[in-house]
Amino acid sequence: ARAGLATAEERIRSAWRDFDTARDGVARLGPPVADRDDVAAAWATMCDWATAEVLRRQAARVDAATAVTDADAATEAVRDRVGALFAAAGLTVDDDPTRGAAVAVERAEAEHRRLTERREQARELTEQRAGHERDAQVARTLAGHLRANNFERWLLAEALDLLVDGASRILRELSAGQYELGHDKGEFFVIDHHDAGLRRGVRTLSGGETFQASLSLALALSEQLAGMSATPASLESIVLDEGFGTLDVATLDIVAATLESLAAKGDRMVGVVTHVPALAERAPVRFEVRKDTRTAHIERAGL
Repeated sequence: ARAGLATAEERIRSAWRDFDTARDGVARLGPPVADRDDVAAAWATMCDWATAEVLRRQAARVDAATAVTDADAATEAVRDRVGALFAAAGLTVDDDPTRGAAVAVERAEAEHRRLTERREQARELTEQRAGHERDAQVARTLAGHLRANNFERWLLAEALDLLVDGASRILRELSAGQYELGHDKGEFFVIDHHDAGLRRGVRTLSGGETFQASLSLALALSEQLAGMSATPASLESIVLDEGFGTLDVATLDIVAATLESLAAKGDRMVGVVTHVPALAERAPVRFEVRKDTRTAHIERAGL
């Protein structure tokens, strides 16, 4: 009995060794935990698990084979698309599409850089062209202005603008802020600030107002004579002969006050040729011309 027991125990240990060897062989597959008290039960459990695992993996193999087939089909479709893209790009599909694609990308990037550089050059050329067109327009305009008739017309227009601006300033002073002088297409006009800035022609002015406007133009011309002349020039004296005898008393008083105001500035001498005693008497220095039957005599009067 003892010998039989020892033999049985040795067979059990041998069975466990065989079990462990078999279990170690499938350990990576995750076999179930063995009951170490019953080798037969452990073997049965592992056999049942192995049978179920085989069936599961056979089914998974079928699914994997189907997936491989689908992947092969998808790969072929992708290969066809890549071939079509290569053909559309004028490239040849060789044994290494990846390398071919990399070469194509490098070529495309080089072409993109070249196009970018050319676009920048085109932008610069466009800007240069615009600048040349502006210069050409200026040159054409200048050429038109420099024609004999156009340049003279332009120069006279500029001189007239300066003259009227200066005369307007003087007229505003002489008229106590009532009038400003302007011109439009060769016609003079005044702006009446006592009548809400009404613009009206100079022909509507009274005799004294017309004299003030004319005197303003004369004074402005004398001020700008140096700038308008090709040689240094100045106007240090003015002689007026405006037919003062045609003016009424009120207008004559305005004219006399204007001349006195002008003379009081002291920057130029003002001479008046008149037969009107009331105006002559207001001049601080007079040269009276008297006639007799034989000749004429000049006599100084005043200061």
